Amino acid sequence: MPSVIRLSSSLPSLSSKFSTMGFSAWDTDSESCGYSSGCSDCSLEDEDVNSRIKPYWPKYRYLFEERGYHLDTVRDARAYYRRVEELSPDVFLHDSISSILCSEEGSSNDNELCPDAGLPDNLFRGIKASDGKKFVAKAIHAYSREYEIVRLLSSQPLCDDPMNHTIPILDLFECAADQVAFIVMEEWSSQLIPASGGPCCLTLFLEAVRQWIEHTVFMHRNHIAHLDISLRNLVTDFQGHYSYIDFELSRNFDGIQNPRIFGHHATEVPPECDSGSCCDPFQVDVWALGALIRRICLILEHDVPELVQLSASMMNPCPKSRPRAKDVLAGFDEMVARIRPRIPEGCTKKQDCTKIREPR
Repeated sequence: MPSVIRLSSSLPSLSSKFSTMGFSAWDTDSESCGYSSGCSDCSLEDEDVNSRIKPYWPKYRYLFEERGYHLDTVRDARAYYRRVEELSPDVFLHDSISSILCSEEGSSNDNELCPDAGLPDNLFRGIKASDGKKFVAKAIHAYSREYEIVRLLSSQPLCDDPMNHTIPILDLFECAADQVAFIVMEEWSSQLIPASGGPCCLTLFLEAVRQWIEHTVFMHRNHIAHLDISLRNLVTDFQGHYSYIDFELSRNFDGIQNPRIFGHHATEVPPECDSGSCCDPFQVDVWALGALIRRICLILEHDVPELVQLSASMMNPCPKSRPRAKDVLAGFDEMVARIRPRIPEGCTKKQDCTKIREPR
């Protein structure tokens, strides 16, 4: 008999789109908190540890500094937005940024943490002190499914698998006293349109789609269902690499025969979830991946009938009639081989489409 897991709908929506809407400064706090490098598993049904948290970031600031990570301050925000004004005088800046721009160097609040108002409360930007690499830190419960899954995907042997397109994880650590964990990941962007650094031609677009499919195959092969594959949870480094983010709804079904979920709520929801039926989590991912491919085809205006046909099979109303992720990958490779003669060689705009824009 299939194992059925009821999913919670308590999690609010998370937009991965980085915004520059504004900031508010926070006071610092030097309260101590011990941290450790590991945590134990928890029950799949314990939603208390899987709900989104709202940390007081200044409390944990010194933990980041001890590990070589600098969280953004008022001084950093001021410098960033002054560069924006210099490079793009006509760009719109939210009114809430004016106080930062008007503040003087050396003011009393220069060193206060300055969160990006466009990000959820559990995310914070910063820079790695050793090399200046920009990162985003995510605070989660130390016993959450997300922490367990991210640790698994970013650890050996899985991290060495070429099919693993998990966003690079710079660090994982915990505040044991508060049962809070932090995922420190490279800052990538959700801006996938060509003008912002997304795939500007059919060749690069198909390379991107293959990565999306391949990573889904990789996760499923390792018994992990993402359960929120969508455009807003897809990011790029502007160098031809793509990753899914946000594993808040994800599940590791290792050791569970014929897993089923009930009460699924996400960005892209297949019809069987709306009907109140028990659902195959891996076929939920296939449907969502098909919806993602179809949406991005429309946004980027790539007319590939064969790809539309493949995505249609992935979005079959009957989950048993959908291909498995590995079959989607095989079908995609066969499709690319058939249409290759129609694909222009090279990309005249490749330099433009891989140019890195400086994100905050």
